[in-house]
Formats: sequence, structure tokens, C-alpha cells
Amino acid sequence: MSSSRRQLTPSLAAERGRAHARDEGGNALVEFVLVSTLVIALAMGVIQLALTLHVRNMMVSAASEGARLAATNDRGPQDGIERTQWLLAESLGSMDTSVTAEDTTIDTAPAVQVTVSAPVPILGLWGAGTMTVSARAFEEAARG
Repeated sequence: MSSSRRQLTPSLAAERGRAHARDEGGNALVEFVLVSTLVIALAMGVIQLALTLHVRNMMVSAASEGARLAATNDRGPQDGIERTQWLLAESLGSMDTSVTAEDTTIDTAPAVQVTVSAPVPILGLWGAGTMTVSARAFEEAARG
């Protein structure tokens, strides 16, 4: 079977390979910069999400603990506020938070609601926007 294709000699193939390598020499650097930029942006997004979820979980936990304390028989909403503020200071440091507590009802049963507001953390523990969580607990009934 005859072929009309031209056979490359080893020296001609080597010369074309060297020319091709010279043409693509700067591509590796450009590809590295583009890919590393995307990887760093993705990693920063994951870190940001983790930090935001951590702050939200600490707020929910502190509000729940404050509501449970405020709902005990010998305590009031102010005790719940103080406990919540202390827990937030211990878990989030100097992050600016706002805590309120009020007596409320849940299906006609007396309860206490603690509400916590804090900035949404963006690239650290300062942020933009506000995230608000609240927790409720039934008040203890006096015994006997």
C-alpha cells in the first residue's frame, strides 16, 4: 500500500519539537497564575463560609443557653442577657453583638425569648450586614 504522506525524518521531527517547545514556553506561567487565582478564590470562599457558620452557631448556642437560664424559676430576662453576652464574649472575642430578652408566650405557655444580632463576618471578625438569631425556652413552673 502506497502512501502519499511525507515521512518525517528524525532530525526534522526533533527540530519541529524544539520549535513547538519554544512557542509554548510562557504558557506554563500563565496557566499557573490563572489556575492558582481560581484555587485561592475558591479556598477563600470556603474559609469565609466556615467562619460565617461558626459565628452563627456560636450565636445560636449562646442565645439558647441564655433563654434556658432566663426561663428558670429564680431568674429573669436580664440574667439571660448577661449569660448570653458572656458566652458570646468568650467564643467570639470582641465582635460587636446586640442581645435582647423578653417574656413571651408559646401556645399560651409562658416563655422567654433571647435575640442576638451581630455583623456577618467578612474576611475576619468584622463584617457587613447583620445576622440575627433567636432562641426560646419555656419558663419553669413554681413547684408546690
